[in-house]
Amino acid sequence: MGGRKTYPGFDIGPVRADVPLFLAPMEDVTNLAFRLIAKRIANPGVMFTEFVSAMAIHHRAHKTLKKMRVMDQERPLGVQIFGGEPHTMAETARVAEELGADILDVNMGCWVPKVCRTGSGAALLKDPELAETIVAGVVRAVKIPVTVKVRAGWDWSLFAAPDLARRFQDVGARMVTLHARFAKQGFEGEADWKLIQEMRKAVTVPLVGNGDVRTPEDARRMIDETGCDGVMVGRAAISNPWQLAKIRAGLTGDPEPMGPTLEQRIDTATEHAKSMIAFEEGLDERQQVTTLSPKERQEAELRGIRALRGQLPLYIKGYAGAAEVRGQLSRVASVQELQDILAEFQKRTEEQTPPEVQSVR
Repeated sequence: MGGRKTYPGFDIGPVRADVPLFLAPMEDVTNLAFRLIAKRIANPGVMFTEFVSAMAIHHRAHKTLKKMRVMDQERPLGVQIFGGEPHTMAETARVAEELGADILDVNMGCWVPKVCRTGSGAALLKDPELAETIVAGVVRAVKIPVTVKVRAGWDWSLFAAPDLARRFQDVGARMVTLHARFAKQGFEGEADWKLIQEMRKAVTVPLVGNGDVRTPEDARRMIDETGCDGVMVGRAAISNPWQLAKIRAGLTGDPEPMGPTLEQRIDTATEHAKSMIAFEEGLDERQQVTTLSPKERQEAELRGIRALRGQLPLYIKGYAGAAEVRGQLSRVASVQELQDILAEFQKRTEEQTPPEVQSVR
């Protein structure tokens, strides 16, 4: 009697993705703090940074440079960059390589107007010549493998991705990721996985599918139905690295891990907040705070907490009473305040819910 089907990893140039599962680049989500948690709990094959503005790096913006920090325990790591000018994109690619990136990913999928107005992100889908020039320039600029993430096209009038992918492959891209929606859709409607299947016919480099992968079953079905080499998960992983771990197990054939207890969720939310504050202080977990004044530490704490106000409530989503404390969590200003709110929530919940129910949520 055979075991469950497994899905092999693959090489992206010299970089090995041990499992065909990728954590998507997400602005204000896949920062260093969250990546360290995702790596510990789910260990995806490759993770990506938040997307990095090439123009901001050109002007040496400190806040943007911080996004490119790489730690050994999160490898292999891809740094995703966006921009509409070939010279600054190549320049930023070199900076990412110098800072330790394992992969350089070019963003041609972001549909947000403030990005597209600059001729960056998904706007490049409307200019194949410029898009190809940018990818070719980035490939020449670095020794690490270059990958590209695209949408299906700008709008429904043209499925542009296959032609673009062939161009990128021909100039040296080592992998292409397709989010199976058009830029004009944003995140509306359902991702059309048939577009990934069509894209598979266009390229021989590894192809990763993205869009509406929420469960292990989704991940397996996307690979089986489309022929893609791997799956990229985004929104399903926000404040929920345990779901990412379940998807990993669904691909590797390992036993599916149990869902976290409320205590584990609360501990992880607190860990996330503390790690984000350390990131804002400009430190990693191995360093000590020695140069910041008390005021600077307080300001860093507030910045770190503010950055997570939208994500913290998701750690306890689904529990009775979670909606009632959402407002408190969206206004929290310190770790101590966060811990107090979550401790009180845990106490109320445990008084109302039998332990065996809590453990399987």
